[in-house]
Amino acid sequence: MCGIGAIFKTSTTGELPDIRPMLDIVRHRGPDDEGYAAVYDDTVCFAGGPDTPEEIAAADTVYRPRPEYRDARFADALAVLGHRRLSIIDLSPTGHQPMSSEDQRYICVYNGEIYNFRELRQELGEAGAEFVSASDTEVLLAAYRTWGVDCLQRFNGMFAFVIVDRVRGELFAARDRFGIKPLYYWHSPEGVLAFASEIKQFTVLPGWRATLDGQAAYDQLNWGMVNHTGATLFSGVRQLYGGEYCNCSLDQLGPRLPVRQWYNLAPASFHGDLPAAAEQFAELLNDAVALRLRADVPVGTSLSGGLDSSSIVCLANRLLRASGESFVQKTFSACAHDQRFDERQYVDAVVGHCRVEAHYTYPDLNELLDALDTVIWHHDEPFESTSIYAQWEVFRLAAENNVKVALDGHGADELLLGYDACLAPYFAGLFARLRWLQLLRELHTVRHVHGLGYMFAAKGMANMLLPEAFRQFLKRHVGKVSTAPAWLNVDLLHATDRDPGVQHGLKTTSTNTFSKAQLLRTMMPMQLKWADRNSMAHSVECRVPFLDHRIVEFAMGLPTEMKMHRSGRKRILREAMAEVLPAKISRRQDKMGFVTPEEAWVREQAPDWFRKAAGEAIEQTHGLVNQKFVNVASEMIDGRHTFSFQLWRIICFSRWMERYGVNLP
Repeated sequence: MCGIGAIFKTSTTGELPDIRPMLDIVRHRGPDDEGYAAVYDDTVCFAGGPDTPEEIAAADTVYRPRPEYRDARFADALAVLGHRRLSIIDLSPTGHQPMSSEDQRYICVYNGEIYNFRELRQELGEAGAEFVSASDTEVLLAAYRTWGVDCLQRFNGMFAFVIVDRVRGELFAARDRFGIKPLYYWHSPEGVLAFASEIKQFTVLPGWRATLDGQAAYDQLNWGMVNHTGATLFSGVRQLYGGEYCNCSLDQLGPRLPVRQWYNLAPASFHGDLPAAAEQFAELLNDAVALRLRADVPVGTSLSGGLDSSSIVCLANRLLRASGESFVQKTFSACAHDQRFDERQYVDAVVGHCRVEAHYTYPDLNELLDALDTVIWHHDEPFESTSIYAQWEVFRLAAENNVKVALDGHGADELLLGYDACLAPYFAGLFARLRWLQLLRELHTVRHVHGLGYMFAAKGMANMLLPEAFRQFLKRHVGKVSTAPAWLNVDLLHATDRDPGVQHGLKTTSTNTFSKAQLLRTMMPMQLKWADRNSMAHSVECRVPFLDHRIVEFAMGLPTEMKMHRSGRKRILREAMAEVLPAKISRRQDKMGFVTPEEAWVREQAPDWFRKAAGEAIEQTHGLVNQKFVNVASEMIDGRHTFSFQLWRIICFSRWMERYGVNLP
């Protein structure tokens, strides 16, 4: 929806810096409007900028920008809030931000969507609240005024916001349950506390110096894990994690922010059979999609051809046709000229079934390499594989076709055991519970249906069942990822060499524990960050129906056999969508998503580029990566070493350090 920024004085602060550069640098998040609010003890001043439409200043609202403040720096204010708007709900001037309550007690900057805002608006209206806009921002302010921090529990949506209560002198900042929308904070050497939607917003503030967070760098370089804690790859920059908030006096602001948890995932209780579960799941998903179709602009859909995105496209199609919407539903898909990585046949099956207007993109390696520095800049931090570029191209395609909102299938794999990795705890659980006959049947099925051999299952079970020390010993001796890789100079990071996956619960014999770890700490937080940056880089809002908290809680309460049966994944989704999807999709067992032919690019199309980039990584990382990585890279490029995303991960990391001028800790 938007980009937000906020700066606050603390006890060590002199003057506040100009906030405008913080919002200018993320203009891509909100090119439709900009606004600022300076908060003082006795008043609040609202200002606009070059991108503020003229009609907003003429609006009859207390928070309209005043011409006399347009060039003011507000250096002596207690706090300054800034906003860049991508207009989705209430396109009129009354939707402008920063927004305040009518008495100007509460001032808010907000990014995201509260999908059930209409229902909340009615409830608040019945309790006496009055509204001047049709926006969900005003509903957020009224909800906080009425229910305080407890308002968070009533929201169904994705959001990150900062609210200042001028009367009580308090800050209230929060992030949605699963961290769909970002919110970072940094305390500068000059004593300014800053909040932002993207890390790059801090780089324009006085006192910024890009320094590597050693532990976060180790986790990313060795294990491919980023965004799994409150830390970032930039030392001193932290994020409110999904389901966290801060509510404190402005006098308490400083280097240590008092952050608390407001949401803890509690699986719902279910005691029915599979048909009943499928019916309830279908109702929840249909309602989640219906809520996420709420917009005052056309809504499109990402379509990979997999079960998840196809379900959303088909449900949205039914809902739009039933509502009599006049615009044509548009879908956006990434395909490949290499048939090994192409899903066009599945995409076309859904397109024909729903009669939508389909748009296709074919990600190209040369175009990726030309755009690489730009993509890295937008992402703030390095990313795991070139598949990120496929998604980048999908949102670029949506923007080119004048679509500002796109529904996406993120979340279903983590909830419904959709990844191959989910088989390991499943098999290990059967083994540990002595259900060996069932295990043998499952192994036979996964071999014949998914093409995954017995060795795959044996390694997965060993990874879950063996003691950690022995597991790491074996990994080192078979060339797998271990806690102390020879190509990484861990001592330069001052980091603890440990497996963060174990810390978060990925080593387990419980599929529910594994699923929860993927959802809350490992896979999903990374994917949500990538989706946010890819979409907002092109001024497109990405909405994820599968992460409606009602669906998450329901799915997490279901027994494993309703999600995985005879090694077939997402059983409940297939049952729920049986009458909605074309048979070609509902019966599909393989999985790709928005992928690129990365292995072919590395080994066949551009091996020399990847060799050169691997060599450059040593200098670009200031010696973090050593010559042994070049040897590993050469073996991987030549086909003498198993292909993995490790090669791209380290190359991208090194390019990121150079792009952002990152120093060692």
